[in-house]
Amino acid sequence: MTDDILDRAADAALALAADQPWPTVSLRDIAVKADVPFPDLYARANSRLAILARVSQRFDRAALAIDYPQGSNAQDRLFDAVMARLEAMEPHRTALLNIAKAQGAVIAAGRFPFIARALLEASGVPATPPRLLAMAVVWARVVQVWREDDAALSRTMAELDKRLKQMAQRLGLIGAGF
Repeated sequence: MTDDILDRAADAALALAADQPWPTVSLRDIAVKADVPFPDLYARANSRLAILARVSQRFDRAALAIDYPQGSNAQDRLFDAVMARLEAMEPHRTALLNIAKAQGAVIAAGRFPFIARALLEASGVPATPPRLLAMAVVWARVVQVWREDDAALSRTMAELDKRLKQMAQRLGLIGAGF
């Protein structure tokens, strides 16, 4: 039941954020839109940030669900994982941009280490501290480009490829490569 309530709340939050300024959306508004009793939602997620954490986890699932071909290299797997996550985010672009604009960079960046871990794990790359940091930096830059990119995501893909190559090279210099 928890998953159902949180997933419904995540859908409702995205729908509301697409149609109105995020600061005007309350947790009660999300409960009403999700058709979930407010006390039940509050018991499982007592803030909008908790709902947004669920939204982020759902996008992580897109990356985690990839079945990679035998023998594919780590950089290609990371590229595919990031793109799968971004493609899952794409239908919600308006809502996500509205939320990011309202929250500011610091709050948004608070999820980056969790996203980085999911992307590394999805790719079969052990999430060591140097890799986590490097992947969080790559994600930060790539999502910044994604926010300004068109629907074809060509700039985003080029930036991702460039940043993953830099990441591999720099991690290799400190003996933390993959």
